Amino acid sequence: MEEKTHPSIESEMAVVGDPQSLEKKKAAIRNAGPGKLQVIADFDATLTKYWVNGCPGHTSHGLLQLGNPECEDKMRKLCEFYYPIKQSLTIPFEEKAKHMEEWQENGHALLIEAGLTLEAIKRSVADAKIEFREGVVELLNLLEERGVPVLILSAGLTDVIEEILRQKLPRFPKNVKIVSNQMVFSNDGRLVSFKGKTIHVLNKNEHALDMASSSVHDQFGETKEQSDDNVFIKRRTNALLLGDHIGDLGMSDGLNYEYQITVGFLNDDIEKFLETFQKAFDIVYVNDAPMWGVVELVSQICPSRGH
Repeated sequence: MEEKTHPSIESEMAVVGDPQSLEKKKAAIRNAGPGKLQVIADFDATLTKYWVNGCPGHTSHGLLQLGNPECEDKMRKLCEFYYPIKQSLTIPFEEKAKHMEEWQENGHALLIEAGLTLEAIKRSVADAKIEFREGVVELLNLLEERGVPVLILSAGLTDVIEEILRQKLPRFPKNVKIVSNQMVFSNDGRLVSFKGKTIHVLNKNEHALDMASSSVHDQFGETKEQSDDNVFIKRRTNALLLGDHIGDLGMSDGLNYEYQITVGFLNDDIEKFLETFQKAFDIVYVNDAPMWGVVELVSQICPSRGH
């Protein structure tokens, strides 16, 4: 069966700092085969668009309609205070990480205070200004066909991301595992707490092994015992990492990989951040680019049989 082809990303939307290094990585990953590859992806503004109809789109936190004006106002003030800190290039890492944890935990406390419910999450997603990048559906389908797991590691909310996938995609991908901040609901569907340690934009690497150990092993014929021993993830020693923040580069720190291709989506403040992104990522897509370039990349490193 002939594969669909898609127009290549316009050259001005893609920046490659070291083409020779990238080609070497692509060849090594292709030669190792899809059985050695995993995809590690951020969610907000990476799989989803940054801009929706000319305005910043919602995040998995920001789309929530709390039905509590006081809590919503507090949420806005948190964002106004902490977002510039997140974007700063001069604040030391340890100081910034402390602020990001404060932001996340204060936000979680407000969600509980507001009495967020499962039904409110469903309504919020349905009304949200949130869209996947063009090509995301095709990318997930291609990875599933090639037997490559997609590990979404997000500072967002697991339950919200799952609902977005259910509502915004034609079907829920079988090869996707989400590790994010997971909510705990009471019997009547009201948020009461969060499970485990808070995941924020700068500590994702601390959760990489947790993500690996509970991965989508069943989809690819692994046994429970193998998964418990991390055999499944250790067998996948090559990675394709997708993110929209320098901090996302740490998502794979807990995993031992041989070759990794990193793709950064620089959606805003292009002139300010391009040089930093170009040094940090193998490929940088600018101006909220669609996902077709990554689809093309996966087609190259995971060719169909007979190619």
